[in-house]
Amino acid sequence: MPTAVDPSLNRRKLRLALKAARDKRGLTQREAADSLEWSLSKLIRIEAGTVSLSVTDLRAILHEYGVDDPDVVAELEEAARGSKGQSWWTEYNDVISQPFSQYLGYESAANDIRGYHPSLIPGHLQTADYIDALFQVGQPLAKAQLRIDLRLARQDRIFQEGGPQVEMILDEAALRRQIGGATVMRRQLTFLKELITQGKAILRVLPFSAGAHDSLDSSFFLLGFRDDEDVLYVAGPVGVSTIRDDRELVARYQECFEDLRGKALSEEDTVALIDELIEQFHRT
Repeated sequence: MPTAVDPSLNRRKLRLALKAARDKRGLTQREAADSLEWSLSKLIRIEAGTVSLSVTDLRAILHEYGVDDPDVVAELEEAARGSKGQSWWTEYNDVISQPFSQYLGYESAANDIRGYHPSLIPGHLQTADYIDALFQVGQPLAKAQLRIDLRLARQDRIFQEGGPQVEMILDEAALRRQIGGATVMRRQLTFLKELITQGKAILRVLPFSAGAHDSLDSSFFLLGFRDDEDVLYVAGPVGVSTIRDDRELVARYQECFEDLRGKALSEEDTVALIDELIEQFHRT
């Protein structure tokens, strides 16, 4: 059964509806904030979906924007009531940065997740012992366990019934790199094969023979939505960032993913390579 609606999803619903209503009214954020006698930052945070919204404030906005359809008002009031409270990842806040927290809000609402990592199995697909091996390197024990628990909780939510469609390009280097040793890698590769054969994810390997491409030094993920444009999450040498409004940059990574998809092996050949590597790790 799908989990209950997270407050972040209700905040996102409000963000989309209120921005659309403001645009229809022909108001800038500054004009709307002035009319409501609010600070501009308050309206910006509401439209960014980073704060909850009281029913009283919602009614003031809807009145200002001329939204009076009873069904629409009732639906948004319900979303406002559900926008309060803590998101599912709050218990992991000690190991979550603000940019990553913002990303998790988007990820929770996404209808599809596409991504690539140049050197590791993407976090969405990692087994518990693979994650454990990663976080044993230079991590305080307590925080390492918290990070492991967070990553597995994300995975449970993504692969639950009714979760997003997942499509990942797996670099051949990531499949061959022995994180945690041969036994850990056999389990990790077996899990990837199960995701493919059970139809839980679309996974394809980018082989060494693909040569140079535009994302050799950074991992990225694109989140797709039925009612909004893609959101981009990039992690690389200069840090991490979640990008929604720079449409040119988002488009560049959309093109990059299509390029990687075009260079990747078919799923049939991907499974064959995974089987070959599992056998190799058995002999290691």
